[in-house]
Amino acid sequence: MNILGISCFYHDAAACLMKDGRVVAAAEEERFTRKKHDFDFPINAIEYCLREGNISIDEVDYVGFYEKPLIKFERILFSYMATFPRSFGAYLKAMPLWLGQKLWIPSLIRRELDYNGKVLFTDHHMSHAASAFLFSPFEEAAILTTDGVGEWSTTTYGVGRGNKVEIMKEIRYPHSLGLFYSAVTAHLGFKVNNDEYKVMGLASYGKPTYYDALKKVIDIRPDGSYRLDMSYFAYHYGLTMLSDKFRQEFGEPRKPESEISQQNMDLAASVQLVLEEALLNAANHLYELTHADALCMAGGVALNCVANGRILSETPFKDIWVQPAAGDDGGSVGVAAYIWNMLLDKPRVHVMNDAYLGPSFTTEEVRAFLDKEGISYEEYDIEELLPLTAQMIADSLIVGWFQGRMEFGPRALGSRSILANPCDPDMKDILNDRVKHREDFRPFAPVLLREKVGEYLKPDYPMPFMVILSEVREEKRAEIPSVTHVDGTARPQTVTKEHNGIYYDLIVEFEKITGTPVLINTSFNVRGEPIVCTPENAYRCFAGTGIDVLVMDRFVIRKNGIA
Repeated sequence: MNILGISCFYHDAAACLMKDGRVVAAAEEERFTRKKHDFDFPINAIEYCLREGNISIDEVDYVGFYEKPLIKFERILFSYMATFPRSFGAYLKAMPLWLGQKLWIPSLIRRELDYNGKVLFTDHHMSHAASAFLFSPFEEAAILTTDGVGEWSTTTYGVGRGNKVEIMKEIRYPHSLGLFYSAVTAHLGFKVNNDEYKVMGLASYGKPTYYDALKKVIDIRPDGSYRLDMSYFAYHYGLTMLSDKFRQEFGEPRKPESEISQQNMDLAASVQLVLEEALLNAANHLYELTHADALCMAGGVALNCVANGRILSETPFKDIWVQPAAGDDGGSVGVAAYIWNMLLDKPRVHVMNDAYLGPSFTTEEVRAFLDKEGISYEEYDIEELLPLTAQMIADSLIVGWFQGRMEFGPRALGSRSILANPCDPDMKDILNDRVKHREDFRPFAPVLLREKVGEYLKPDYPMPFMVILSEVREEKRAEIPSVTHVDGTARPQTVTKEHNGIYYDLIVEFEKITGTPVLINTSFNVRGEPIVCTPENAYRCFAGTGIDVLVMDRFVIRKNGIA
């Protein structure tokens, strides 16, 4: 049984192929087109999935689409009618795309793929919920999904048991935690649906002096719900996120790329605290509804690792599991699981212990690329490569690390990563300036051996997907200064030998040299570009940045002058 899952036409288009209940391939379209957050029909991702599964489109039994376009169109029309004539400009901009493309998904799929089989749909938030619970390790769990908006839902409260997901309650548009946070993101001069994580990082530099003022904007209620005062917003009728009333209350918006003021930092701290309070309230209410030991989360807001860390430590849930592709990209695996488990009533067979679902390249393919381009390289056996690479990192060289299958989701998890020395106190600034070309307040994440977590972080908990914030133990902060954020926290990735042996062994080699079982791990890309996918992508990024050494499969490529 082959099921092709597709998500597209808003942001982060993606595709996955599920064979007999197991995802054999999944990838975002942006990795192939090199357009950040590409939302178009994911033809390249689909072709990759079919190729990886060694099947043709004729062998696909079902194509699943991650939401219901007609219901979404209904919501858009209703919203514009309810706010007319203020909405007229937004209406004129939206209609051509809807009438020309978004309403005709079945015919578009059949035309683009030459496909004659069944096309099935599920609700946007059901896709999120399925992507969270049905790939988790739990037989029963509460489910919380939160994002900007799907069809009508913006937050759902559910429960998963066995191979079924039940949505018990929902909050509907225009009231949305995702849109609330994105609106403030825009006010702070960052890009919506792209830079929300920057607000999360910036929050640590500020004080929540606007907390009380923001509590007038959003009413967080005892029953786990919330409501926005829509007089502060314009997204439900216009082409901007916020109204004049918000600007009068919180000041003029920051111009993109301009200097960040203390006021900006304080507003970031305030909106982050309000979001955390709303999510904690929702999680606590969900526990009262389900009394489940575990919580599964998805939706773009579920990538807020600071809130996730508080949910783990401050609610009754003993475990939390966040879908690594929590945004719209994960809708592709969610709808595939929905079809397999819920519509066809098949048992769950795939636990997502890792996210390595993208393309890989053989040693021969990498060598052929290097030879074709005339690139000088050294080739090593793995037994030589790992200690050599660890020594280069210990010497504070910056290493581009390209190994195995590309990650699915927004985080680099040791296949398409830039690695560096966390013990070097200057490395954070060097990476931000020379390599990533990004704001100097942005933190970097540690990757460490799973069995060493308790020595360095609190809590001692598996965190394979970099979606849960931890506190760096006070006695270890001086040892790993370049992955310790200004507030003493970190967003870690934990690694086991079972799930990424070469990555694990590299950290072991670094520990032999330095005594520290931790590396800096950041995504292999530069600001504004997707994570690299192919050897060519990796080499171009290496050549155009301050990365010192590229380690690609068994090959080491050095910049001129690097010994």
